[in-house]
Amino acid sequence: MRRSWTSSIKTVWANHNGMRFLLDTHSFAWAVGDATRLSFRAREILVDRRNELFVSSASIWELSIKHRAGRWPEVLPFMDERLYAGFLDQLGAFELAINSRHARVAGQFECNHKDPFDRVIAAQAFLEGLPVLSKDSSLDVFPLARIW
Repeated sequence: MRRSWTSSIKTVWANHNGMRFLLDTHSFAWAVGDATRLSFRAREILVDRRNELFVSSASIWELSIKHRAGRWPEVLPFMDERLYAGFLDQLGAFELAINSRHARVAGQFECNHKDPFDRVIAAQAFLEGLPVLSKDSSLDVFPLARIW
């Protein structure tokens, strides 16, 4: 069953006193490397220090695999542990570790979405009640709020 958070997110956004957000992998990489690729709304959320930002540990896994395969060479700086930690600090973001609940739900979503990174990020967003900052409309098959 898909929950619709769109109207509640709009209401909260209109009375914005700070929220919690989970960044999708590309949003994290773009926020650090090329913020012009982010939507205006995403940039507003990222610079508002009242917001709590989270980055899934699935994101560094995804960046590492895609970098090693030569599919995302510009994320080389993320491969350095100190630089990666610095990027989180730069954004004021916290890393959200994958736990067994996240893994279980990621595998049990009843949609045909095959990307394991998206499934984990969706499970974390769903279980932790975090809207996801993402351009990727394929996430809309999951029970989460996507903001772009």
